[in-house]
Amino acid sequence: MTSTDPYTAAHAAGDAIRERLGEHRVALVLGSGWADVVPMLGTVRDGVPMPELPGFPEPAVQGHSGMAHSVDADGVPLLVMAGRAHLYEEHPVPTVVHGVRAAVLSGCATVVLTNAAGSLMPEHGPGTPVMIRDHLNLTGANPMTGADPPAGMPGRFSDLTDLYSPRLRAAAAAAVPGIPEGVYAGLLGGSYETPAEIAMLRSWGADLVGMSTVLEAIAARHLGAEVAGVSLVTNLAAGMSAEALDHREVLATGKASVPRLAELLRAVVAAA
Repeated sequence: MTSTDPYTAAHAAGDAIRERLGEHRVALVLGSGWADVVPMLGTVRDGVPMPELPGFPEPAVQGHSGMAHSVDADGVPLLVMAGRAHLYEEHPVPTVVHGVRAAVLSGCATVVLTNAAGSLMPEHGPGTPVMIRDHLNLTGANPMTGADPPAGMPGRFSDLTDLYSPRLRAAAAAAVPGIPEGVYAGLLGGSYETPAEIAMLRSWGADLVGMSTVLEAIAARHLGAEVAGVSLVTNLAAGMSAEALDHREVLATGKASVPRLAELLRAVVAAA
């Protein structure tokens, strides 16, 4: 990132998004295995490799295409970012949240964050979409540390009481009756968790575990965006199944779940 001020960098990227792809009302960040959903969301109008936009790194994690798409989702101008930066890749926090900040500063009023997650709920196994109701930020990082936001930006201390929009969760429940909700534990990552760590997380109230989303959600909410989060369960968490954990399973489950994910995302985007 060329600027030492992450907000200046995000403004520049937001300007580039508008210049290259136009204006959008909703931003959607796709997690591992979600990329195939893009053509099912509506008419794809244009696209650009994300590294061609200022401040965006080259995606290095398998399952992230690294493309930004402009989609007409039944009349809703939708910006889809099929890739993200992760802390476990040793990206600094401003780079991890750069995409959502750029999207909001480009004009997006709503940010929908998706991810692949391990389930701590035996009744909700692979292939189950879960709306995020709340989160535990266990990454050891926060986008609101460091220097105060510059003049013209909201103050540092955002109210996260309703971080994950009750209104958008209700829209998801109306479109997919019975869709579960859960608390997402966001960890630093780089490896899957141990059974002891999963037992600890369950005792803390976690229903899902993953390696993304929480920092992006905080950064988007700080800038005033309405936030929704959707996890696709790709595996039962460590110690809850005899199956070994494997990133290939994550990608395969995402690919097999595309039609139902598209239905859910269209409903959330329509309500935004």
